[in-house]
Amino acid sequence: MGKIKWTHKGRAWLRKVHDYIAIDKPTAALQLVEGIHQKVEVLHEFPEIGYRLRDYQEHVRVLLYGHYRIAYWMKENRDIDIVGVFHGALDIKKHLLLPNK
Repeated sequence: MGKIKWTHKGRAWLRKVHDYIAIDKPTAALQLVEGIHQKVEVLHEFPEIGYRLRDYQEHVRVLLYGHYRIAYWMKENRDIDIVGVFHGALDIKKHLLLPNK
């Protein structure tokens, strides 16, 4: 079981999602963020549960949560970096920035 780390970009994307929703529904925004964090915890036991992002580096996977996609990079030692949280309408490949190996 590897470690899960939220990258700076991953936290920034999650913050943007929260802030956008919180404009009209602050409670719903908080619940969404809590739900995303809970979903990420599944990766401790099942790091390969997310689907591979096609036409991209083989270690990039995406975990679904409602209308959102949680992009993560699984390292060779099975540690996981959360690199972004994207609404399903966004072109994830356009916005995804990966950490250096």
